[in-house]
Amino acid sequence: MKKLLATLLVSSSLIALFAMSDTAEARAIEIQTQLKKYRGPAAYMAVYLTKPNGAYHSTIAISGSKSKYYPHLRGWYRGVSRAGGRVDGVTGASVGGGRTMTVTTDIADALIEAGYKIHVDTSVEERGDYRSDAVVPLKGAGSATSVRGRGIVKSLAVRVK
Repeated sequence: MKKLLATLLVSSSLIALFAMSDTAEARAIEIQTQLKKYRGPAAYMAVYLTKPNGAYHSTIAISGSKSKYYPHLRGWYRGVSRAGGRVDGVTGASVGGGRTMTVTTDIADALIEAGYKIHVDTSVEERGDYRSDAVVPLKGAGSATSVRGRGIVKSLAVRVK
C-alpha cells in the first residue's frame, strides 16, 4: 500500500505519455466534481479513465491521502489492482460537503470520442461508498458535458479544450 501511495504523487501529465503514440496529440481536459452539501467527514474521491470495454485505463486524480481508505473507492481500486497496482495520477486533500474539486490534465486525442469515459468513485465515512458515482464519456474538442451523480456527487462536468 505504501508503494501505491508513493506512485500517486506522479504528475497527471503521465496519462498523456502512457496513452499517446509517437505522433499523437493531446488535449487539455478540465474536470469539475461538485459534492452535495452534507455535514461530516470529507470525501475520498477517485477520478479515473476507463476503456471502451469498461476496463480501467488510468488514474487522473485521488482526493484523500490515507491509503487505508482507498479500497472503499471500489471501481478505481479494483482497476488499479488488476493493472498491477500502477497509478499515474495526482493526489490531494479530501473534499468536504458542498465543495468542488477541479482537475486539469492532458488526454491523448486518440482517446477522445473513442468510447473512453471519466468515472468518479466516492466514499464518505457513515455515508457510504459509491462506485461510478458519476460517469461522463469523453467527447470532442470544445465540448462540455455535465451529469448528476447518484451518490454524494452533485455534478460532474467535463470540458474538452
